[in-house]
Amino acid sequence: MIGNPPVDLPPGGESPPGAPRSGPTTSERHNSVHRRGLRFLRARRRVVGRLAAWSVLETAQTFLTGYALARALDAGFLAGRVDVGLGWLAAAAVAVVVGAYGTGRVYGAVAALVEPLRDRLVRHVVERGVRDADRGALSRLTQQVEIARDTFAGLVMVSRSFVFTAAGALIGLFSLAPPLLLVVAPPLAAGVALFALTLRPLTRRQEAFLVADEELAAQLGAVCPGLRDITAAGAEDEVAADAGARIAAEQFAARSLARWGVVRVVALTIGGQLPIVLLLATAPWLLTHGVTPGALVGALAYVTQSLLPALQNLIHGLGTSGSRLAVVLRRLAPDTPASTDAPAPAPAPTPETTSAAGSARRPGPPSALTLSSLTFAYGPASEPVIDGLDLSVPHGTHLAIVGPSGIGKSTLTALVAGLLAPTGGSVDIHPAPDRPGHPVRVLIPQEAYVFTGTFAENLGQLRSAPVPDRELLAAAEALGLSPLLDRLGGPTAEVDPRALSSGERQLIALTRAYLARAHLALLDEATCHLDAAAEERVERAFARRGGTLVVVAHRISSALRADRVLVMDGRRTAYGSHDELMERSPLYRDLVGAWSPSSGTPAAPAAHRPEWSHPALPLRDPDGVDAVAGAGLPRDRRHVVAYGPVGQMEASGDLRDGGTLGGQ
Repeated sequence: MIGNPPVDLPPGGESPPGAPRSGPTTSERHNSVHRRGLRFLRARRRVVGRLAAWSVLETAQTFLTGYALARALDAGFLAGRVDVGLGWLAAAAVAVVVGAYGTGRVYGAVAALVEPLRDRLVRHVVERGVRDADRGALSRLTQQVEIARDTFAGLVMVSRSFVFTAAGALIGLFSLAPPLLLVVAPPLAAGVALFALTLRPLTRRQEAFLVADEELAAQLGAVCPGLRDITAAGAEDEVAADAGARIAAEQFAARSLARWGVVRVVALTIGGQLPIVLLLATAPWLLTHGVTPGALVGALAYVTQSLLPALQNLIHGLGTSGSRLAVVLRRLAPDTPASTDAPAPAPAPTPETTSAAGSARRPGPPSALTLSSLTFAYGPASEPVIDGLDLSVPHGTHLAIVGPSGIGKSTLTALVAGLLAPTGGSVDIHPAPDRPGHPVRVLIPQEAYVFTGTFAENLGQLRSAPVPDRELLAAAEALGLSPLLDRLGGPTAEVDPRALSSGERQLIALTRAYLARAHLALLDEATCHLDAAAEERVERAFARRGGTLVVVAHRISSALRADRVLVMDGRRTAYGSHDELMERSPLYRDLVGAWSPSSGTPAAPAAHRPEWSHPALPLRDPDGVDAVAGAGLPRDRRHVVAYGPVGQMEASGDLRDGGTLGGQ
């Protein structure tokens, strides 16, 4: 859970490589769909027979299309008998009417074949959805079943039309003159055979493209809402590499699919257009070997008016819709049921663990957070940002994390929050036993999210039910949000994020996280736009609410208020109380010296600490922004804080929402 947009953080990410596959392979599903299709058709032999019987009328229509035209020329118009020619043309017109009647009856037979398939798929989807609580049942029921129904009906019509049209045309060519069949049949058979060879590879590539497209869409759907979190966690390169790999996979699948599409065009050219060229090229030879002019014209009519359109519909329909149907049916087909003899899965461990692939998960001690040899790098060739870190944080601890800029503080919180997966080691989160039912963790990054809506909607975003007004107002009072809440009109007032200052937005995000009641709260410089008093109020409120608090320190006061402090310095990480670290951590002493009113003054005792403090930046900060003492600016309390973009400085009194001071 994140303190701004509600995100369910998985404890361990995706399944590790090498995990056993839980379902059948693509080839097994393909064979299963093929067998079931044959059984389905055999069970409906009468419907298939009726469909074939009505399709014979279409064969007769195709036969007369070329034969009647040839006889009208040879026996009629070329012989000077106009009445005979008109009679043959009239016979062709009657054949068209009869064929249209047969086509109408064909639709009824197709419906009798298709609707039982749809009913069977709907029944299967509903049964699996109820039995397995399948989240994809709605999509399968409303989209994929209808796709399968419509595509199957189209394929039946296209395949039937090609078979009976080709039969009528080939019979007509043989009736006109056998040499015509020798010219037309070989290229037609070659084109159909070439197309048939592409069906299975084309189906595989169609499915690969759909899978790649869905994976890319799912990845972008998860990344786009969390772009600011990704930036805050420094995971841009890793996320970009992942997205780039998915884009490359989809591009590869699309190119492979396009290459097989070219083969379909070649098949159409050979089977449908080459016969026309051959008829014209061999016309002189045919005319000298007993083929009449009318027969030659009839043969051209058979090819151009019947065979070419039928083959074109078959290739485009079966090549595209057939692949689509195969993919949808494989997805709708039930997976092979697991054996009942298989051992029951092991119960999930109680602690929530994020570990690197292949690393052992050791049972952690009874603490809120355990880091075991935690290592993380942003790339295989990159130096680890965190290298072999071991840490145990007891329940109820207030931990502050300090260190130079860029040392990995935000990366560590992202690892604990589950936004990043460790390269090595593990992160174990153990929920407090006295807080059952509460969220495990909540992260509040530096960039605060405020949504358009009411105050109550914003503050209760991470709760499953509306927050009672009394609890909401108490939380607002505890964190210092009450003045803003009263000024804007209470919990039901509309919030315009653009009208709020940066500090006000942070207070809303912090109160939202406070109301989440998570076991572990992670504040990653979540108070950087608040002044020191407001920051102290927020941290003390989180500490009083119970649970464990981890704060990436922005000011020295955060470290001084904490029970324990983690000093991050690469492999020289130190952990302990303030007094312990002052004795044994040179870096911590330098940081405290840089934060003090004068660099040589030791930290004041707890009872005498000043109410203000500097931001958590060491002298000669890597970003080149240093604290400067005694600048004498308006409202300056003897110091200027180094805060904001590199090269800009603000007075401490302007931290609530101050802009850059001009000229400083």
